[in-house]
Amino acid sequence: MIDRMMFAAVAAGALMATGTPVAAQDDEPKRGGTAIIHMVSEQRILNPALRASTGVYEISGKIVEPLIDKSYDGYEPVLATDWSSSEDGLEITFKLREGVRWHDGEDFTCEDVSYSAMNLWKELLNYSTTLQQYLEAVDCPDPHTAVFRYSQPMPLELMLAAMPDLGHPVPAHIFEGTDPLQNEYNTAPIGTGPFKFAEYQRGQYVIAERNDDYWRGEEYPYLDRVVWRFITDRSAAAAALEAGEIHESGFIGVSMADVERLADDPRFDVGPEGYENNVAHSTIEFNHRNEALADLRVRQAIYHGLDIDYAIETIMRGYAKPGRGPVPSTGGANYTDDVPTYPYDPEKAKALLDEAGYTPDADGIRLRLRHRPAPWGEYTQLWAEYFAQAMAEIGIEVTLVQNDAPGFLSGVYRDHDFDTANGWHQFRADPAVSTMVWLRSGSPVGTPWTNQFGWQSPEMDQLIDAAASELDPATRAEMYHQIQRRAMEELPVIFAIEHPFISVTSKKLRNHHNTPRWNSSSWYDLWLDE
Repeated sequence: MIDRMMFAAVAAGALMATGTPVAAQDDEPKRGGTAIIHMVSEQRILNPALRASTGVYEISGKIVEPLIDKSYDGYEPVLATDWSSSEDGLEITFKLREGVRWHDGEDFTCEDVSYSAMNLWKELLNYSTTLQQYLEAVDCPDPHTAVFRYSQPMPLELMLAAMPDLGHPVPAHIFEGTDPLQNEYNTAPIGTGPFKFAEYQRGQYVIAERNDDYWRGEEYPYLDRVVWRFITDRSAAAAALEAGEIHESGFIGVSMADVERLADDPRFDVGPEGYENNVAHSTIEFNHRNEALADLRVRQAIYHGLDIDYAIETIMRGYAKPGRGPVPSTGGANYTDDVPTYPYDPEKAKALLDEAGYTPDADGIRLRLRHRPAPWGEYTQLWAEYFAQAMAEIGIEVTLVQNDAPGFLSGVYRDHDFDTANGWHQFRADPAVSTMVWLRSGSPVGTPWTNQFGWQSPEMDQLIDAAASELDPATRAEMYHQIQRRAMEELPVIFAIEHPFISVTSKKLRNHHNTPRWNSSSWYDLWLDE
């Protein structure tokens, strides 16, 4: 469940704007029309089997479907219709949907799942490389049965939690015999979803059109097409919403001031509904190759130099809470608040820096850092600016290095050309799905949102691996409590602020935000009331 206190104010605003919960809208659907969606930035990759990212899912989730999705009632069969596990957890079997065709007309079969799992999910997909490290093979006893075989147990509940984000097959006949990283279909995806890729104009838009051969039947999808417009200026995006030029801006794509203002506009639904599976942390990431940042006392000093409560009130307008490590409070039994904390204390921060040997020079500067802020939204930029200001108070001079999305991803995760960075880390239902990859070593260089920080702990690696293979839920939860405490003790990354996402959506869109990962889902039942 969502933390009630964190979301109460936003949810109340949404209900006042709509008069009814978003998911309860049930008028007779209309066919046709084009939904126009705001995107803050572009990553240039549209293959969800290669890059797990909201910026990818928002577009490709309508084109490329997963084996399983998540609804408010539980796990929803999509390309898989049934699933089971062996008692020892070493085999998981999926029954695949029959009569499904790729957008180029070829049949979807187990060979597509086997190829994708072994070559992309296991080897290249950022969050999945740790999750699937013990996957040995995917057997195909018949065209519509896929048997995943593991050398260490894979809990079925973990596999199910992972599939909505990390279970998108791609067509083997398109990728086999190519370099998956360079395949042209990474930017022009072929899927099985309700919409077919049509056009991608860099820096401007992506268009997907109705799939007339969709497996759910000729009734779906309702829309003729979806257009995603890249608008980096958040004020311009808010103006486009008000002018009716776009229908939705998700993931806090407009300023918090505009979120609050548009919540009072009766033309819009505003709130966190549809993001229950996607709570996030605003982070501070360290390059441990920097000798100063490799010193725990310096990282502790940086944490003590951050006034988290002030940042929550000024940047997030109170719609957040302090983080307590890599697992958020929405993580259920896997979360604990019994962890070390670092309250705001500039004098203690200075003392720690003195102890580490970083005393002020003639200008009062102890350290100089190059900081890369992620271009994911207004609040990531404001969080970076606040970080620089807060560090100046304890004698650390921070230079902000601005970049677009590809520049940020390359600079931090491929070239390691940074001292500190910030963005947000998204929790996806289970710690082993997306979170542990930030802490475990061994991900390929250049893999976004993984541990590319030069930090390694054999003890942490061992604990992460053991938790991912533990079949007993209570034992597994205690392992994640240990991981959470260790992460707060060693501070490889600061998971500073836990927060929801918020959408601003025109009421002309119907059936919107009706699943806990709606912006990433297929939108087969979305329709336009105009």
